[in-house]
Amino acid sequence: MGRTATKQTRSLQTNITASRAEQDNEMYIEGYFAVFNTETELWRGAFESIAPGAFDETLSNDIRALINHDTNLVLGRNKAGTLELKVDSRGLWGRIKINPNDTDAVNLYERVKRGDVDQCSFGFNILEEDVEYRDDGTVKWTLKKVDLHEVSVVTFPAYEDTSVQARMTEYEQHKKRQLEQRKLQLKERIRNGFKAIDAN
Repeated sequence: MGRTATKQTRSLQTNITASRAEQDNEMYIEGYFAVFNTETELWRGAFESIAPGAFDETLSNDIRALINHDTNLVLGRNKAGTLELKVDSRGLWGRIKINPNDTDAVNLYERVKRGDVDQCSFGFNILEEDVEYRDDGTVKWTLKKVDLHEVSVVTFPAYEDTSVQARMTEYEQHKKRQLEQRKLQLKERIRNGFKAIDAN
């Protein structure tokens, strides 16, 4: 199912780590920015997961690594060779090469190294997704194809209210359509019931 391109963010409770390469003494922040086939609960009874292959056509985009989704705080960029991104069987992995002359980047590196900051998020548009309305009343969206813009190292990972609100609206519209359908079916049954009585 295709989607309109509204920018969204998703967060991941994962461990981002800081490391220093022995050969060239470069500083890096690395880890998984997204994990496949893991359900995230958006609200009670509503889930979302990322399908393997969701990032396959997007890694050639001009992607930035940011601090807390702030476009003024750029840590790295894949086109500049300072952000490396790749997909494996687990998810989307990234490594950011820290600029030693950038105070914000070095400060973040030190916070990650100490474990004060260890989580991440990514910004994207949904290009293709599946939605499954389950019999138990729960719903699950599976992101099949996304258009990736940025990855972020974040202090507090959280789904944006707008992203969750969009999902809630979609779910409410589905529930409303279901209710209308049930009303129509009930009216039809009543009408057919009266026809059966009249026939006798």
